[in-house]
Amino acid sequence: MNDQLPGRHLPKSPFFAARAITTLQHFLHVEAISGVVLLVAAAAALLWANSSFAHSYHDVWSLPIPLRFGEFAFVRSLHFWISDALMTIFFLVVGMEIRREIHEGALSRFDQAILPVLAAVGGVAVPALIYMSFNAVAGREQGWAIPTATDIAFAVGVLALLGKSIPTNVRAFLLALAIIDDIIAVLIIATFYTSGLNPGGFAVASLGVMMVLVFQRIGLGSAWSYVLPGAIAWGGFLIAGVHPTLAGVVLGLMTPVRSASAEISPPVIRVQTALHPFVAYGIMPLFALANAGVNFTGTQLTDGAQFVTLGVALALCAGKPIGVIGATWLAVRTGWCRLAPSVSWSGVCLIGLLAGIGFTMSIFIAMLAFTDDRLLNAAKFGVLLGSLISVTLGLGWGAEYAQRQRAKTEA
Repeated sequence: MNDQLPGRHLPKSPFFAARAITTLQHFLHVEAISGVVLLVAAAAALLWANSSFAHSYHDVWSLPIPLRFGEFAFVRSLHFWISDALMTIFFLVVGMEIRREIHEGALSRFDQAILPVLAAVGGVAVPALIYMSFNAVAGREQGWAIPTATDIAFAVGVLALLGKSIPTNVRAFLLALAIIDDIIAVLIIATFYTSGLNPGGFAVASLGVMMVLVFQRIGLGSAWSYVLPGAIAWGGFLIAGVHPTLAGVVLGLMTPVRSASAEISPPVIRVQTALHPFVAYGIMPLFALANAGVNFTGTQLTDGAQFVTLGVALALCAGKPIGVIGATWLAVRTGWCRLAPSVSWSGVCLIGLLAGIGFTMSIFIAMLAFTDDRLLNAAKFGVLLGSLISVTLGLGWGAEYAQRQRAKTEA
């Protein structure tokens, strides 16, 4: 990981272009399969939380797990280590994917990036407005950002179920949209879900970041060398009052995108490719298992909680499609952008419907927004309900769209 960041004047070689395509194909393949694994984990959590062993579900995640260094002991629950520590690796992969897309992917050129950016902004603004139309009261308004993010794994997984007749550019549009959604979600978390900031924590985090820069400068190439500065940055964010998982995004964005040798893949590709399966098949399903277990009999949708569920569900299954499709139509209608080849308005509608599948990031934001278990469970229920409706609508529309595409190809 000792490579220097590229200058704008450096050309992109055919080798790196081929590696980027291979990485994208690998990324999509892993996401498609992991969507099924994620679904199984979420279903298992729901069954466990609503079974006769429901009490054990909460007891397991509340188990104290100590981290000891001599006399020092840092004790947190198993739930904390999953949602605040392991999920940092998830955000690290997200940061690397953003870094790679900015360098040579869908976000590398303004004319390529502007349409999915505008679509993503519409897909964030409209759900937030719909949620606030039901919950513009003290205590519930904090959840406005819950329905703003698309779950890449679920969305790509559903798209994979529709077969290869879906045009490649439709898949690329959905992926770019989901990545931009992640960028916006990260900015929202950093801006709106932090409180009581401690300047000393930022000093510690800066130390970790400086160590990364020094290690890159002196040529340390082993990824393991960066575990210690990464841990220092994580601890600094925790002390500062910023959610510590954001350390993963910062480190991911710092990962070099060029390699000193044409025969070796850039660090951003090597590390992301190595970590992505562990995140997709391990960390994300574990996060789902620890957080998707909503006890329906114990969830009280009264005293305003019902509006949280309604606001989140409607924002996902209706607000997302309206925002994405509406912003795309407006951008094309005004002449700012144009649809890519093979992307029809039916394809845009499919993208809008699948964008309503919010799970990992939506539940993550819900945990930051609500400390009241009643409102948190109501929000999770809304995420599950809205995502289920979006999956159903997306599969229905997508099956019809895929059939039309096959007929067009055979004609």
